[in-house]
Amino acid sequence: MDTLPYLSMPVQFATALIFLLVAVAFVAISVLLPRLFRPINPYPEKVTNYECGERPLGTPWIRFNMRFYIIAILFIIFDVEVLFIIPWAVEYRRLYPEMGLLVFFEMFVFLLVLGVGLAYCWVKGHLEWVFRERESGAVPGSRSGSRP
Repeated sequence: MDTLPYLSMPVQFATALIFLLVAVAFVAISVLLPRLFRPINPYPEKVTNYECGERPLGTPWIRFNMRFYIIAILFIIFDVEVLFIIPWAVEYRRLYPEMGLLVFFEMFVFLLVLGVGLAYCWVKGHLEWVFRERESGAVPGSRSGSRP
């Protein structure tokens, strides 16, 4: 019952092409159709930035302290660490007889690399919310040149 085996591959590509065209059409209709029916009446209050119900003060183009981003990246790094450690801890007893100490040392190296990164951030002062300047010993924004 092997009838025309060379036609099976183009049929599969045709099915994928039809699926792709339907997906593109669905996205295009979902984006373009609301533009036809929505009212377009921008007014000054409508185009301002929304800040949790408060009236915005100043321009939206302000500079954030890099501390926010560093803390967020550290949080994500240690969140991902937990995602790797929990399944490893659950399966450790099953893996230990088969793999020996290799499984343990792999996790040890993983934690060692993360520990070195944490120590580096700690030494650089990135874990303190108020960053202290190391050269002068002054806190940025303070009036005196000495530490509080």
